[in-house]
Amino acid sequence: MILERRKTKELSRIALARFAKQAQRAASLGGTVSILLTGDAEIQRLNRQFRQQDKPTDVLSFPSADPSAFGGDIVISTRTARLQASQLGHDLSTEVKILIIHGILHLAGFDHESDQGQMNRLEQKLRLKFKLPAGLIERAGTSQQPAEHPRSAATRYPTPTRPQPARPRRSS
Repeated sequence: MILERRKTKELSRIALARFAKQAQRAASLGGTVSILLTGDAEIQRLNRQFRQQDKPTDVLSFPSADPSAFGGDIVISTRTARLQASQLGHDLSTEVKILIIHGILHLAGFDHESDQGQMNRLEQKLRLKFKLPAGLIERAGTSQQPAEHPRSAATRYPTPTRPQPARPRRSS
């Protein structure tokens, strides 16, 4: 399910929902995944609340305690995604898809800070499958990370409205 705080002409909720479902299947993530497309102010508030980082970021992931019924929530800042897309030379829809893949992998339990490259390899595989440019993990290790806008801090941490493990985890 895709929710938008403000309608964006460049994005089709139907196409993004279809893409998210395909990516979810490819990552073997069960349950329902909700994706909120919002702005920098809301994602900054969430980042401050759950990570004690008082700045906007591009994507945040909130895994479910019961992923078989509910995969989790993903929050994406369309403003940050638009800026990153512009800096990297592709459109907003492409960047949002890259962020969806990254978020889904976190919901599926992957953590690129501690999994010896497993998440990176799967993100690359999915990126190639869906014909997308470099993913977030690849960018972090190369000069493709937007230099003037280092917000790419995709984070996995508990969903605030559901019972969760005690501590949020930083994932980028």
